[in-house]
Amino acid sequence: MRTQTEAPVVEPRVVQSEDAGVTLAGVAKHFGAVEALSGVSLRARPGETLAVVGPSGCGKSTLLELVCGLQAPDAGTIDAPPAALMPQHDGLLPWLSALDNAGLALRVAGRSKAEARAAAHEHFAAFGLEGFETTRPAELSGGMRQRVAFLRTLLAGRPLLCLDEPFGALDALTRAQLQRWLAGALMREPRTVLLVTHDVEEAVLLADRIVLLSPRPGRVVAELSVELPRPRERTDPKVVELRERALRALGVD
Repeated sequence: MRTQTEAPVVEPRVVQSEDAGVTLAGVAKHFGAVEALSGVSLRARPGETLAVVGPSGCGKSTLLELVCGLQAPDAGTIDAPPAALMPQHDGLLPWLSALDNAGLALRVAGRSKAEARAAAHEHFAAFGLEGFETTRPAELSGGMRQRVAFLRTLLAGRPLLCLDEPFGALDALTRAQLQRWLAGALMREPRTVLLVTHDVEEAVLLADRIVLLSPRPGRVVAELSVELPRPRERTDPKVVELRERALRALGVD
């Protein structure tokens, strides 16, 4: 029996919201004796791009899996709309063409092959993929594979996009090019976005706000607003200043 001085027990729960925003309150996650996340609270407003930044192993990917319902929290609450997850690796099926890979989410949803191809093809020019419709993944560059993967994620039609280090495996030049491309794509197709990255500069270039996590167990140590017009240049003194502020908050000299 609970005494009058005891705090009420709040069961961990995940709620699918009709609102396109995302709210985490006191979220914790353990894997055996390893504490991945501890008391994480954050809010992504509808239509906002929120970047979650922290060192490797701080629970960033786990946070996205919790929001997408792939795992359950051990404590706290998550209120989020249906989400589409783009993992770190593109996950393209090698036996399918670029067009069929892009339309895969529509096929899973029950659309015919012809309908899925037509819907995906409408976006190929805007995504810089025109002329590569029948190309297999092994013949595409890393950057083009990521564009196909992002289009597949977008065509899932979910109000929330969860992007997990989408450019982490790319070389610096391709990464910079795709950061600019992604900024434009999100302006053309606005969604609520959770962007996980260990790259502070990438967060400043793409996000409306940045949440900074501590080393494991991941805790929120700071939050920064990025009130800069788009497109943003990495050489802009205001971008440089925000990057330095974020690094200081992370304890990086």
